[in-house]
Amino acid sequence: MTAPAATVAPKLATAAEILPALAAALLTDGPPVAPLPPDPAERRNAVEMLQPREPLHEAEIAAIVATSGSTGEPKGVLLSRSAIRASAEATHRRLGGPGDWALALPTHYVAGLMVLARSLVAGTSAHPVSRDLSDLAGVAERMSGRRYLSVVPTQLARALSSQSTTEALAGFDAVLLGGAAADAALLARAETAGISVVTTYGMSETCGGCVYDGEPLDCAEVALEPGTDRILLRGPMLFSGYRLRPDLTAATLAGNTLRTADRGRLEQSKQDGGPADGRLRVLGRVDDVVVSGGLNIDLADVERACQRWLDGRGEIAVVGVPDADWGTRVVAVTDAGGSLPELRSFLLASLPGYAHPRQLVRLGSLPRTSSGKIDRQHLISTVADAETSPARPPTARSTKEQHHDH
Repeated sequence: MTAPAATVAPKLATAAEILPALAAALLTDGPPVAPLPPDPAERRNAVEMLQPREPLHEAEIAAIVATSGSTGEPKGVLLSRSAIRASAEATHRRLGGPGDWALALPTHYVAGLMVLARSLVAGTSAHPVSRDLSDLAGVAERMSGRRYLSVVPTQLARALSSQSTTEALAGFDAVLLGGAAADAALLARAETAGISVVTTYGMSETCGGCVYDGEPLDCAEVALEPGTDRILLRGPMLFSGYRLRPDLTAATLAGNTLRTADRGRLEQSKQDGGPADGRLRVLGRVDDVVVSGGLNIDLADVERACQRWLDGRGEIAVVGVPDADWGTRVVAVTDAGGSLPELRSFLLASLPGYAHPRQLVRLGSLPRTSSGKIDRQHLISTVADAETSPARPPTARSTKEQHHDH
């Protein structure tokens, strides 16, 4: 008999404990599992957020997943058994049926946790694979039936540099790609290699991806908020609220509608000129629009244009940094070569001059959260700290250029 919700406390679980704990929570009404990150600092933050001695007052919760914290403080997302099951079953319906999954993502975040959940719901197996996918070929041989994998763009980009890994990827029925926007050059390389990539859009609050290749799963509904183009999501895969944060829950979850932090557009699909009802195109976050020199700049739009400049030669991120003169200074950060004048010259064809980055910072690699997303808060802090530090000559690892025109 299931205990009353008010007497249930979350079960903290390490990576080795997550699979049996999730199975108990999903299949036998066991206590909700709260996956813990391996990093000690992240783990302390997660435990502080979870307050495990506080019982849950929400019914049917199977998991509490921490958001990545790539753009702010992490929150505890409450996922019910029915929401996880709805998402898992809809995913398999879209992909062509249940199958085995290769697990290449950390299970303390929703993408990795849902790989386990899909296998548990379908009665199939999840096979651990190294984060760099170097052992994927051997793992694939042990998988049976349909074969699926979920990765982030960085993993796919690096895997394509290995012929054996690329060939192994081409043998999968679907490779889900999410967690960050994938540039067109990466998708083209994967297609040329015969890899069945399915781009996904979703978040912890939707049990992971709920829009595949721009089209919602059959359990999900997509709409846009009038006037702002904020993406609204509805369906049984929605979360139940934030752990011990009714204020945030009320601001984000209105009835059965999730107000995301993203902006989007529904591409026109009707040939008769009717209302747009086609694929969702995610334009960027609502807070990606910054004011610089009194003018609105869409950082996501600038970043997409900068990615076209790189054309797959590396990675680039665009952030807004506080600036005494401009209010916000647009900065591009990359791990590739090229100069700021070259970048600004390329952008002339697609962006007005006021939207061009005023600074180009080169790093050995872009910082990431443990979920694989670019850590934008870290980038902003890095650039801001460099501005207030004593002047020092640039190094091979970190160089910067600035543009000061008006």
